[in-house]
Amino acid sequence: MSDTFDPKHHSKTIARGADKTANRAMLRAVGFGDKEIGQPWVGVASVWSEATPCNSNLDEQARIAAKGVRDAGGASRLFNTISVSDGIGMGHAGMKASLVSREVIADSVELMMRAHCYDGLVAIGGCDKSLPGMLMILARLDFPGVFVYGGSILPGRHKDKDVTIQDAFEAAGAHAAGKIDDEELKADECAVCPGAGACGGQYTANTMACVSEALGMALIGSTSAPAVAEEREAWLKRAGEAAMNCLNTGLKPSDIMTRKAFENAIAIAVTTGGSTNIGLHLPAIAAELGIEITLDDIQRISDKTPTLADLRPGGKFVALDVHNAGGVQVILKALLDAGCLHGDCMTVSGKTMAEELADIVIPADQQVIRTADNPVSPDGGLKIVKGSLAPNGGIVKVTGLTNKSLTGPARVFNSEEETMAAVQARQINKGDVVVIRYEGPKGGPGMREMLGVTAALVGQGIGYDVALLTDGRFSGATRGLMVGHVCPEAAVGGPIGLVEEGDSITVDAVNCRLDLHVEEAELARRKAAFEPKPADAQNGALTKYAQLVGPASKGAVTHPGRLG
Repeated sequence: MSDTFDPKHHSKTIARGADKTANRAMLRAVGFGDKEIGQPWVGVASVWSEATPCNSNLDEQARIAAKGVRDAGGASRLFNTISVSDGIGMGHAGMKASLVSREVIADSVELMMRAHCYDGLVAIGGCDKSLPGMLMILARLDFPGVFVYGGSILPGRHKDKDVTIQDAFEAAGAHAAGKIDDEELKADECAVCPGAGACGGQYTANTMACVSEALGMALIGSTSAPAVAEEREAWLKRAGEAAMNCLNTGLKPSDIMTRKAFENAIAIAVTTGGSTNIGLHLPAIAAELGIEITLDDIQRISDKTPTLADLRPGGKFVALDVHNAGGVQVILKALLDAGCLHGDCMTVSGKTMAEELADIVIPADQQVIRTADNPVSPDGGLKIVKGSLAPNGGIVKVTGLTNKSLTGPARVFNSEEETMAAVQARQINKGDVVVIRYEGPKGGPGMREMLGVTAALVGQGIGYDVALLTDGRFSGATRGLMVGHVCPEAAVGGPIGLVEEGDSITVDAVNCRLDLHVEEAELARRKAAFEPKPADAQNGALTKYAQLVGPASKGAVTHPGRLG
C-alpha cells in the first residue's frame, strides 16, 4: 500500500496533454465527458457469452459492478473476453482448447488494459479457466483490482436428490454398461443444469472461487452466492467500490497475494476436497508475481490440513449447501480456528484475513462444514505422487477414497479417444492400471481433461476398482484413484512414454509413489529406441501453445512471469 500512489497512474497518459486530443475524442464518442476523463479508469472485464451456463448472466453482473465503480468515483469501462466450456468441450478434440484459453484470457485482458490505459480492474470469471486466467492478469498487471466469481449453478433435482453435471457424465457410463435406459439418460441430461452458473460441486470453478477468497483477491463472503441469487447485486456493487478503494489507497495485488496467501489458497483447496487443477493454476498465478509454488508445497500443506468440508465429488454436498451453511467464509474461519490459515494476510477490502473473519461463527446446525475436532479426514484431499514413472510428480485427489493404492497390469493408450473406445467396449477390468499418454501440455497439445473416461468407469461400476494415470489432467468432478499431470510428459520423453501393455505399475497415494516395475536394462533399451508420437497436426493457437508451454509441474505456463 502506498501513500503516494496516483489513482490515475495509467490513464493520465491519455487524460492529459494537447497531444492526446484525438485519443480523448474517441472516448467522448463512447460516453466520456470531462468528469469521466478526470476520474480513475477501471476496466470491468467479464467472460460473458451465450456459450455456456457458467457465463450466461455475467453481462448483467458486470453492469452492476461497473455501477459500483461509478458510485465510488471512478469511470468504468466494460469489456469481454473468451471462455471455453470444459463441460461442452469434454470428451472430444474441443477440450484441447480449454487450458490454452487460460492464457488467452489473461493475455487478452492484459492487452485491453494496457492499450486503453485503464488504472484498475474488476475481473469477473465464471467457467473453470476464466478464474485462474483473471487472477493471473491481476497478478501480472499488478494494478489495483478485485476478482469477482460469477457464482455457481443451482443443483438440479432428479429422483428427489440434488444432481450436478457429474451425474450426467456418470450416467453416460451407466448407459453404455446397460444399467440405465435411454429414457433415464435423457432425464439426467434434462435435470442437471437448471440455469445460469458454474458447475455445482467442488469442481474446478468452485475450488478456484474458494481460492480467490483465500488469496484475498475476492471480497470475503462473496463467492458462495449462486449465480442467480438476488444478494449477488450487493456483492457486485461492493466489488466495484472495493476496486476504487484499492486505487485510492494504492493497495495492489502484490500486497495481497504473498507467499503466505498462496499457502492459504492451497489450504482451502485441500480442506474442501477440491480440484487437482490447483496444481496447474496456483503455480501459474504465483509465477506472475515472482513466487514459486511447487507440487511439494501442495503436499506439505495437504499433509497438515484436515478435510473440513464434505463436498462432491468425493463427499455428499454441493455448492448451494456451502452457501446455506454460511459460505466460503465459514470454511476459512474453520481453517483459522484449526491453525491452518495465516490470519495476518491482507485482503482486497483493506482488512486482514483475521479481521474479516473475526465475527464469523461456524453454525452448529449443519453437516457441510466441520471443525478440526470432527474432520471429514485428518489430512487434506490432494496427494503428490513421485517415483520411477513420475520423476517430477503427479497429482491425485484422495477425498472419498477407501482404496488408495493398487498394483496392476498396465493398459496403455496413446489418446483419450483410444481409451474411451476400450472403456465403452468393456475391455477394462478390475485391477487394471489405465495409462493415457500424449495428452500433456505439449503432446496433446492442450492437456485435455479425462472426465469422460473416468466418469464412464464410475458409471460402469469399476471406477474405484481400477487406477488411471495420465500426462493429461482431470476435471474437478473426477473421482477414483486417478493420477493426473504425470511429469515429464510422454511427448518430451518422460517415462510414461516407455510403458508397455502388461507392465506392472504401482499407484500408491498413501506413500505418495508412482512406480513402473521394469528392470533398468529393459527401460534403457526402450529409451534408446523411443520416438515420441507426433502431436496431432494443428494450426494457429494450439501450435503456438505447444511451442511455448512449459511442464505441468510448473503450471503449464507459456512465459516465466516474474520468475524469469
